[in-house]
Amino acid sequence: MVDTHAHLHFSRFRGDVEDIVRRFRENGGVFLLNIGVDIEDSKRALEYAKRFGFYAAVGIHPHETKDAPENFLQQLMKLAEDSKVRAIGEIGLDYYRNLSPKEIQRELFQSQIDLATALRKPIVVHIRDAYEDAYEILKNSELPDPPGVIHAFSADSDWALKFVKLGFFLGIGGPITYPKNGKLREAVRVVGVDNILTETDCPYLPPQKFRGRRNEPSYVKFMLEKIAEVLQMPVEEVAERIYKNTQEVFL
Repeated sequence: MVDTHAHLHFSRFRGDVEDIVRRFRENGGVFLLNIGVDIEDSKRALEYAKRFGFYAAVGIHPHETKDAPENFLQQLMKLAEDSKVRAIGEIGLDYYRNLSPKEIQRELFQSQIDLATALRKPIVVHIRDAYEDAYEILKNSELPDPPGVIHAFSADSDWALKFVKLGFFLGIGGPITYPKNGKLREAVRVVGVDNILTETDCPYLPPQKFRGRRNEPSYVKFMLEKIAEVLQMPVEEVAERIYKNTQEVFL
């Protein structure tokens, strides 16, 4: 199992993070990417990745862009020198909450894409209610190779194919198990297992069985089971193919 988007350093795991990691490994967990959302948070994300033998991504989340320090690119570049840092993220656009002005979100999204390309590291892209703008920025940018992952993909099959054509993988998590989310299951069916990665976004977005509760990396197994059902493939084969995708992007 792989979890390409976790926040193990968040306060909701304080007190039992060791148990969380143990359960993940006992259930076959072999890769986890711990994700930062601002400079200080990225430092903690990296600290936890090193502590538990996983990997990290460092970046400025769209919500946090208005508070980014002037030298954020230099600080991210310094963090990215660590061999445990395998991506720049999470970065992107979020027009649903608009906690930072759209102009600043777009400016920092572009500058972090450029940084990732210069560093030859993939990007972890957060998009919410901003698919048009995010796609235009990505389409017109020089991207890393491979580009990375569209985290918590939530759009339809047409958008899925557009991002796959750019070279991105789609991050699929708990929402694929939600009864009313046929749109996401159809997108997975259309792009196929070679273009997806599993993730939890823990402590957020738990699978249906745990709605209203804290998510954790070991719950990737429920995403794998649903993906296998959608694609009519053995769970073991789905898990193996997704691990190969993970190696292609992050290892």
